Amino acid sequence: MSQARYIIEPDELEALRTNESIVIVDLCKARQYTQAHIPGAHFIHYADIVKTDKPVMGLLPDNDSFSALLSSLGITRKSLIVAYDDEGGGCAARFVWTLHVFGHETAVILNGGLHSWANEGHALSNTVPDKPEASGYCLKKTHRHTATRAFIQTHLDDENLVLLDARSSAEYSGEKKFAEKAGRIPGAIHYEWTEAMDQSNNLRLLPAEEIQQRLDGLGITKDKEVICYCQSHHRSAYSWLVLKSLGYEDVLGYPGSWSDWGNHPDLPVEL
Repeated sequence: MSQARYIIEPDELEALRTNESIVIVDLCKARQYTQAHIPGAHFIHYADIVKTDKPVMGLLPDNDSFSALLSSLGITRKSLIVAYDDEGGGCAARFVWTLHVFGHETAVILNGGLHSWANEGHALSNTVPDKPEASGYCLKKTHRHTATRAFIQTHLDDENLVLLDARSSAEYSGEKKFAEKAGRIPGAIHYEWTEAMDQSNNLRLLPAEEIQQRLDGLGITKDKEVICYCQSHHRSAYSWLVLKSLGYEDVLGYPGSWSDWGNHPDLPVEL
């Protein structure tokens, strides 16, 4: 499987931009969108694609609200959705992962996001496109691409499963704490989400061979089932997309992530 199923390059998007089936979605900060965005892109607040049940963050949105959001963008089952942000891909990847969970799998991120688009000479706009006619698109969450707390708990000793912790080193070690408990899920392997980004190439993904070599060295291999998590499954949604783009078949995201696990009184942690 090629990266192209999950990732599109700026030049490719430029060639396809006027295609009626393409819907470009901007998940940058609102101020950035107002100043400059890809022409024709529709803005979405990141908060509108996640649900919060404090202290648990980053849960999946409910069927009705997510369907209404997609409908308001004119999205249909035939739409190819191209998502981008201004942070290299975390917000965009979370949107693409959520679309996959809801069964809409023709969705990709722009490699490098706004950085690659703007820095490589592509046009920008501050004009807000006309609101499309609502499509009435209705979707329901599936059980695909997701892992639950209970599933992880019952597979902590499973040699065929790997937990990928995409948080910072300080969070992984327990030095920084953003939940009731510090630390990590027992056995989790640390692969910080930005490790896959090429800081010298407009925050694109590093070459596939380079990422794969690093993952293999960590023991995050293609023969394993991999569960990606961070604090809320924002950063780790990018990790999910990276692995899927490399051809990993069994990759799951943990909605709620450490804000769920680390706030649960009865679950084990490792420091």
